[in-house]
Formats: sequence, C-alpha cells, structure tokens
Amino acid sequence: MVSLSCLSGLSLLSLSGLSLVSPSSLSLVSPSSLSAFIDLQTGQLTITEGYRDDFVAWANFTDEIENWSYLEVTTSHRYNDSIQAYAAGAVEAAVTSQLMYKHWVNTLMGYCGPKTFDTGYCQRLKAYITTNLEWVMEQIQEKGNTPYWHQANLALLQLKGLEDGYNDEMAFPDGPFSINPFGFLLFQMGGDIEDLESALNKSSLTRPLGAGSCSALIKLLPDYRDLLVSHDTWNTYQSMLRIMKKYSFSYSVSPKDSASVPGGTVAFSSYPGSIFSGDDFYILSSRLVTLETTIGNSNPDLWRFVQPTGAVMEWLRNIVANRLAASGQQWAQVFSQHNSGTYNNQWMIVDYNQFIPGLPVLKEGVLTVLEQIPGLVMYGDKTHELREKGYWASFNIPYYPEIFNASGCNELVEKFGPWFSLDQSPRAQIFRRNQTAITDLDSMVRLMRYNNYREDPLSQCDACRPHANGENAISARSDLNPADGTYPFGALTQRPHGGTDMKMTSYVMSRGFEMLAVNGPTADQVPPFQWSTSPYKDLLHMGHPDTWTFKPVKVTWP
Repeated sequence: MVSLSCLSGLSLLSLSGLSLVSPSSLSLVSPSSLSAFIDLQTGQLTITEGYRDDFVAWANFTDEIENWSYLEVTTSHRYNDSIQAYAAGAVEAAVTSQLMYKHWVNTLMGYCGPKTFDTGYCQRLKAYITTNLEWVMEQIQEKGNTPYWHQANLALLQLKGLEDGYNDEMAFPDGPFSINPFGFLLFQMGGDIEDLESALNKSSLTRPLGAGSCSALIKLLPDYRDLLVSHDTWNTYQSMLRIMKKYSFSYSVSPKDSASVPGGTVAFSSYPGSIFSGDDFYILSSRLVTLETTIGNSNPDLWRFVQPTGAVMEWLRNIVANRLAASGQQWAQVFSQHNSGTYNNQWMIVDYNQFIPGLPVLKEGVLTVLEQIPGLVMYGDKTHELREKGYWASFNIPYYPEIFNASGCNELVEKFGPWFSLDQSPRAQIFRRNQTAITDLDSMVRLMRYNNYREDPLSQCDACRPHANGENAISARSDLNPADGTYPFGALTQRPHGGTDMKMTSYVMSRGFEMLAVNGPTADQVPPFQWSTSPYKDLLHMGHPDTWTFKPVKVTWP
C-alpha cells in the first residue's frame, strides 16, 4: 500500500494505518512556483522552486484559501506527451501538498480504512477498482496509439505523477504502471463511488434518497446579446477547500497525429488532489463550456450493467471528451463510449463557436444535452429549446423520458409526488419564474445564489414539518432545516450539505478562460454558515475559515 506522504517525506496518512504530522509541520507554506525539468547530468525528472525556461511542467500557485486558491499548470511542447503528463501531476502535488493532506483528512479519512476495510463492501470496491484499472491498462497497451486511449493514458500518468510527487518519490514509468486503488484515485472517483456504493450493496449509502448535486442554468440574454452559463455545486460542507485551476497542456491528439488536442487548455473549479473538476464546470480552448448536474439512478435493476470490464469511469471519460472534442456532438460521441453507469449525470455542452452575440439567430449546435444511466446514454441538440424558452435549467432530474422512466423517477413521482417531476419540482418552478429577471451578470449571480426558503411559497414542503425547507432552492442550505423536523425522504432532512459555490461565464469571459465565482454556501437571504455555531462544528474541516461570507470574485489568469 502506497503511503500518502508530504513533500518533506514525512508520513501523513496511509489507508492501512494513520499517522499525522505535527501542526507545526503542516503550517509550512508550500512554494508558490515550481518547475519540473530534466536534470541533464542524471537524466532524471527533478523539481525545483521558481520558473525555468527548460521546464517540462511549471506550476504557479496562489493560496487564498479563505476564498479560492488558484493553480496554473503549464507543460512544454518540447517534450513528449507522456513525460508532460507525469510532470504535470508531480508539480501540482508538490505545490499543493498541504491542501491535499487537509482535504483528504476532511473528506476521505477512514473511508475503507483500517476499521472498515475488512467489510464485504470495501473488499468488493477494491476488487472492482483493481479489475477496472487492469482492463483500462490492457486497452492502453493494445490501442495506445488511438486518440481515445492515448488521452486516457495521459490522464492516468498525470495521476501517477500526482501520487509520486506527493510522496517525493518520482520515477517516470518506462513501461506499464500501477495506480493505487485506494490512493488519490479516490479523489477522482467521488461521484463514481456514490453509485458504486449502491451497485456493490454497501449497507449505509453516502447519498440519501433525492439528494441533489448541483444546479445549472444556461441563459440567453434579451436581443441575443450574450449567452451566460452558470453552475452551483451542491456538496458536503467538509469539501469546501477549493482551487481554481487552469491547465495548459501541449498534448498531441495521438502518437500518430501530431495536431494539438482541441481542449489542451482548460479552466475549471476543482479541489486539492483532483485532476478534473468534479463539480463539473469547464471552460475549454475548443470554445466549449461543459457542465453537469447529477441525475443518479433509483432503479436497482440497472446496477447489473455496472461491470468493471468494458467500462471507463466517468471522471476519465470526462477528461478524454474535454480534450478531444471540437463540438458538442463530438463531445457526446466520445463521452458515450465505455459507459460505466456510475456518476450518472445530465451533461450540457455549450459551443460558443456557434454563437454570435447580437445576431438574432441561434445556430444549431449551440447546446447539446447528454444523459447517462447504467446501460443507456442519450444525447441530442437542444438549441431549439434554448431558443424557444430563452434558457435551459438543470436540477438533478432527467430530461429525456426514456432516461426518466428507466432510472425510476416515474415511480418516485408516484410515491412522493411532484418534488421528483421535471416540470413541477421546486427548482424547476423557481428557475421558470425567476429567469425572466436575468438581464446581466449580476442578476445571473443573484438567481444562482437564491435561497429565500422561509418566504418563497415554491420552497414549501407540504409533507414536512416545518413546511419551509432549505433544500428547496437554487442554492440549497440543508443545514438550516431543524434536526427535530419530520421529512418524507432523506434529501429534505438537516444535513451538512448545500450549494457550496457558484461559477459563471459569458461569451467574452470564456475567451480568456475567465469566470465569476463565489466560494461557500449562500448567505444572500439566509444567515451565513458558521462552523463554530453550526450543528456540525465537530466534523473535520481542517483549513476552513469559520464563517463563510465571501463575495463574487472575477477569476482571471495572467
């Protein structure tokens, strides 16, 4: 078992045992700029502080964790793709190691650790992940010259470099390599694991019935003057150590095609130790913006389609599609391959190549919508609906009737009522009513941070006591629901969960990989979240500020 250790070499954690360094060691400030380069005397990949002209990968990090931290990782075209990928992971780990440690402690410590590893579920999970990795590596060995498997290999090499850089044990693999199934791969597989818990019969599930994960809105402004794209992450509050990342990777499409990948540069909201967004919200050099909200699966019969062979985990298909696609249709085609049936989402792909501000015509291809459940992927061009309604809203309920019914949503509506319906759920109604007030960036931010559950009749839950419910809003605040209330299903209970951010971009901002962003639960119409006064003050939240009252910031890059 690979130990997860800091750049200093001190053992921080191991999933076969736990050892924490002293607080004084953790207070050391990580270098803000690091370069990975080839030492000409030893031939080894070496990391040093500062910027070097001969870098393989260069990382620049700004730690402003009381709002957002910022990370840029750039690789050089002078080196082959594989060494670029490995070096990119290594320098990211070296420059963000302190946050990676804290985020692991807050969110993953103890998951299938020493006290629970011998349970049947953890053994099944390890076997599943190990078998899946072996199958993926076999495909890479056989088909590594194709674009799909070349990009998959680069992502896994970046993850390998992340682990090795964190351990300060860099050794670029000159052949087949292994990934620790219970190492930093778990940071990448958070969404996949929520579904694997059900598929592998975990006795206590992480996600309660009806639990949403994210709100999204695509809004066409009056007179076609702009197309705004926005996303709220819904997550546990322990996850709120956040990093805005920009990767600029000089990758080729494949070893046989030296053309640059369309999505070689990407800006995205992310977390320590994650090489993709996870939220997900991406601004790509292809002029695509990709985002999703989780739709899940409530039909247990479908879990039979979740198998470790023939499947690529969602996080990895996500990365490959973002790199290779130059249009929404291409993105959907790439992503649909090797459906894992895990982290089942509604994806929206906005193609700014097809949008001309001020031109009262919306060309086909501006909006592609894809939905995935176990055994089934559906996608189509929904530009006409965006044109007719003026917006597209996404709120954890499937759009396509086949997906809606196959995933069990129809049965949930029959049992619990319109809360689970596409048209009458609280967020569907709030989006429909409030989107008409959006005329600019500020009004878009206000809607995406909206939670007036005490006064808004659309936030009421007739079957709940009390009726007002903090989950029923665009940016949820489940922590505000009374612990002694009565609720028809788990999503409406008091939980350390809610909208943990907001990101949005526009036609002009996306050209510079820019966005407006807010970190933390909304406090616009409700009291701020404060760890020390909340019911969850004893939960691990290392590195967090106590009170979350941050304003929107404009994320720009040098």
